[in-house]
Amino acid sequence: MVEQLKSHQYSLSWITQIAEIPQTDWDELAKPLSTPFLEWEWLNNLEVSGSVTARTGWQPCHLVVWRNRQLIAAAPLYIKGHSYGEFVFDHQWADLSHRLGIEYYPKLLGMTPFTPAVGYRFLVAPGEDEEAITELMVAAIDKFCARNQLSGCNFLFVDLDWRKMMESNGFTSWLHHGYIWSNQNFNCFDDYLKMFNSNQRKNIKRERKAVIQAGLYTKTYVGGEIPQHLYAEIYRFYSSTCNKFYWGSKYLTRQFFEQLYPNYSDRVLLVVAYTEQDDLHPVGMSFCLQKGDRLYGRYWGCYEEYNALHFEACYYKPIEWAIANGIKTYDPGAGGRHKKRRGFPATANHSLHRFYHPRMAKVLRNYIDDVNRLEQEEINAINNNLPFNKQEITFHL
Repeated sequence: MVEQLKSHQYSLSWITQIAEIPQTDWDELAKPLSTPFLEWEWLNNLEVSGSVTARTGWQPCHLVVWRNRQLIAAAPLYIKGHSYGEFVFDHQWADLSHRLGIEYYPKLLGMTPFTPAVGYRFLVAPGEDEEAITELMVAAIDKFCARNQLSGCNFLFVDLDWRKMMESNGFTSWLHHGYIWSNQNFNCFDDYLKMFNSNQRKNIKRERKAVIQAGLYTKTYVGGEIPQHLYAEIYRFYSSTCNKFYWGSKYLTRQFFEQLYPNYSDRVLLVVAYTEQDDLHPVGMSFCLQKGDRLYGRYWGCYEEYNALHFEACYYKPIEWAIANGIKTYDPGAGGRHKKRRGFPATANHSLHRFYHPRMAKVLRNYIDDVNRLEQEEINAINNNLPFNKQEITFHL
């Protein structure tokens, strides 16, 4: 599906695979951003690995903007027939739509699939009139959705500055929260520990000691030092965790992880756990990505249950590495039960929504302020009950 639209000096196209765009052209737009999840290698790998396809309910339908033969803007977009793999739970909107007799699916979605990490935005070349191009792209999206009878357009985990621009284009902001660690100019792991009250400091020390007492040690691999065989191990651990705890959520294929090597290796950080008796076969692993001064935790798994290994591999070792390498923020991924007690306060993020049916649009307008107010109250309640000492802590995104 390729459609050409002309608008003065611009040409807009809808394409069905990232591979239709040369990697160098796409990455000229994506590489300057702080997020790694909009880069060509990551998005293309999702598609060619079979993880993101129409068959899995993620039909690629990307919007690109050209001036003559130069790519000047792009938006990774997907037609969705369900809400799985999004981590913004809009099932209440889908239920309401059903009760009103309005079809909720299919819908158009802008996000990096299966990735609840803040940073989504349209990719616009530096020096271009971003506001004008954004208006043009939004108009094209509205026409596309109307023509294809899509119920709405949603953008998830959006860039904070871009959110304001999209609100001025008529999108409604829905408040959510994740859990983000921020570096308070720590020089070492002990500095990180000092921000906790005495009970929690002791608890973290006990958890780290428990890993050693279990006869385990961990090793951190980064970029080109990661052995190729560990990429297949990532999938096995990921698959094991999905099978044990998240039935029906194994979205990524083995091929996806194996294809990260070698072209995306520079973004990858692994914390790998071994027993003292066997330093060849990992018993646990966490998989993170790094770009600039930001670290992202994505997947974790272990074959046997070891006391506190999850905390060591997913929180403490990545934080230790982050401090040593000048990382400012660490987003450890979805969920917060364990994170909020280990230095990850609740941190606001937003999604953007536009419903095309007048009744749904009216409900969204009438109730979203109350929804957002309650969410902000929850964020405040969480952060008023964190195990920090009384020194002032400043959090950054």
